[in-house]
Amino acid sequence: MNELNPSGWRPAMGTAPITREIETFTGNRALQLEEALLFEIGSSDRSGVDFDVVADFDLSALGPNVRKTAPNLPGLSEPETVRHYTRLSRQNYAIDLGVFPLGSCTMKHNPRLDEKVARMPGFADVHPLQPVQTVQGALSAINELAVWLIKLTGMHGVAMTPKAGAHGELCGLLCIRAALEAKGDPREVILVPESAHGTNPATAAFAGYRVENIPATADGRVDVTALTARLGPDVAGVMITNPNTCGLFERDLKVIADAVHAVGGYVYCDGANFNAIVGRVRPGDLGVDAMHINLHKTFSTPHGGGGPGSGPVVLSEALSPFGPLPFTARQVDGSIKLIEEEDADLEHPQAFGRMCAFHGQMGMYTRALAYILSHGADGLRQVSGDAVLNANYVLRSLDDVLEAPFGPAGHCMHEALFSDDGFADGFSTLDLAKGLIDEGYHPMTVYFPLVVHGAMLVEPTETESKAGLDQFIGAMRSLAERAKAGDELLKSAPHLAPRRRLDETLAARKPKLVYKHA
Repeated sequence: MNELNPSGWRPAMGTAPITREIETFTGNRALQLEEALLFEIGSSDRSGVDFDVVADFDLSALGPNVRKTAPNLPGLSEPETVRHYTRLSRQNYAIDLGVFPLGSCTMKHNPRLDEKVARMPGFADVHPLQPVQTVQGALSAINELAVWLIKLTGMHGVAMTPKAGAHGELCGLLCIRAALEAKGDPREVILVPESAHGTNPATAAFAGYRVENIPATADGRVDVTALTARLGPDVAGVMITNPNTCGLFERDLKVIADAVHAVGGYVYCDGANFNAIVGRVRPGDLGVDAMHINLHKTFSTPHGGGGPGSGPVVLSEALSPFGPLPFTARQVDGSIKLIEEEDADLEHPQAFGRMCAFHGQMGMYTRALAYILSHGADGLRQVSGDAVLNANYVLRSLDDVLEAPFGPAGHCMHEALFSDDGFADGFSTLDLAKGLIDEGYHPMTVYFPLVVHGAMLVEPTETESKAGLDQFIGAMRSLAERAKAGDELLKSAPHLAPRRRLDETLAARKPKLVYKHA
């Protein structure tokens, strides 16, 4: 035991009280090197490569677009260039370095088998403008993945082209809008519970709907009484997340769906948390009409850094006729046809249009299909079971040092939710999150969901071992005790990262995105 770890739990490896910082002349810390900008390393009056002299030629065709001065591009040698980007890469946190405990994001290991499949000739170099007869293998893979997604969700059809979760949300709502317009039934309102994902209200507003909030009950689930009381002829549908952002299963989803259908509306389910129920629950059996599936979450394709993502949308029988183009269809002779606009009048006349220029994200399709086939139905069922087991292990290992607002009422699903209640005055979730960086971890999701004050949302996923989780739990316990004890060093964390604590509000509101040369 020590003053920073009064509980007696073993802190994460390398944890020690920080007494002072060692300053160096260069600003470097061992192999963690301080890296300047390329413009500061290189110079525009030199080059790292030799160019042949180009004979004079007439630039008059460019008119006023001819440059008056040479571009101010930094010239670097090859070693300088390689070292620059290698040093920057060392400042990245990655799933290959440690657990990514971001709640709601499902950041898990990407199996190398899937990566190998995605790099196979014929998949890696396929082009969206190739003639259909030359890409039958690729289209067959897309079609097989679509069949699996339909079977796993108990739905009727699937739109494969959406590029991410929010893009899939928009696709689902546009299907709902198209279905209502086909009936001559203009409706204006989408109901979004407090326990739904934060992108849901934005997507509904973007689709042209007026968003109305539905409160949560004390146990963190949708208030069914409030929702059913609001239903009426102006309600186009409800957007519900299941399991929800409190890490809880919405037990009344079938009751909600029946009530919404009774007034002529539709049910959109946010499928970002499908990893917690895959192989165990089919959303179609619960009355869901549309649900996006994040291939970069449940099916372990690369995630983070802005993409590449993929968010196919499964559709009920009521909405399938209105799904977007293009889509694959297997013909009588066994070949795969890509249904495009020229085929729509005969084969898909009620399609609302396209979500993107081409057929989707081929690299994600191949990885997801390899993941599904390598696991099989029984393996996918184990995936969700292990994800829930790991989350509950984290919940029960921390609920004596961190307030778990819904923990005492039972177990969680895929993620454990905590709050900063009980911290010393002036200490908050942000301080614990910044302290995690010094411990060598990426912080968990913070201040979300909004229904919990100082929320800390931890999703370990199924790919973390018990030993790895124990190390993370040890770091969390140590930091929680420090926050409760009012350790002032925590207020200025991180101390060991390449940068100290930044003004994140100012960075978001007044970003400096352009380098201005002196």
